[in-house]
Amino acid sequence: MRETIEDKLEALGLVLPEPLRIPSGVKLPFSFVRVRGDRAYVSGHGPLNGDGSLAGPLGKVGTDVSLEQAYQAARLTGLSILSSLKRELGELERVRAWLRVFGMVNSAPGFNRQPQVINGFSDLILELYGPDRGQHARSAVGLAELPFDLPVEIEAEVEIAG
Repeated sequence: MRETIEDKLEALGLVLPEPLRIPSGVKLPFSFVRVRGDRAYVSGHGPLNGDGSLAGPLGKVGTDVSLEQAYQAARLTGLSILSSLKRELGELERVRAWLRVFGMVNSAPGFNRQPQVINGFSDLILELYGPDRGQHARSAVGLAELPFDLPVEIEAEVEIAG
């Protein structure tokens, strides 16, 4: 019997978070995952605690948030994305391939190590899905601000089985 993604998560001691607890007064008129044909397009996600609340620390990477903390935030963002995919697809095994990842880092002036931050996400996906299914094209950029003062936001595109 083949080990599933959920088996791997459990073996690593990782738990998928609850859906985002949307902050009071905020309206989000879009889908977190949009399925069209054999593709799932994943809207920007940030790091969440297990209960769906935003995970800290918040702020700019390079001043408020260390490189190591930002790497962990990117890893938590990966779990958040996996949680949304599971809710939409029913099971994570339906992901045939990770195609494209766009990582955004809330960067302090002069911070230029965005690829190292987004490696927290990529390392998690490769660990769970392996090199064939997990390998993806990727961008990692620095931005002046992100919603809710998140240190990291990531969006993705995956190929899915019917």
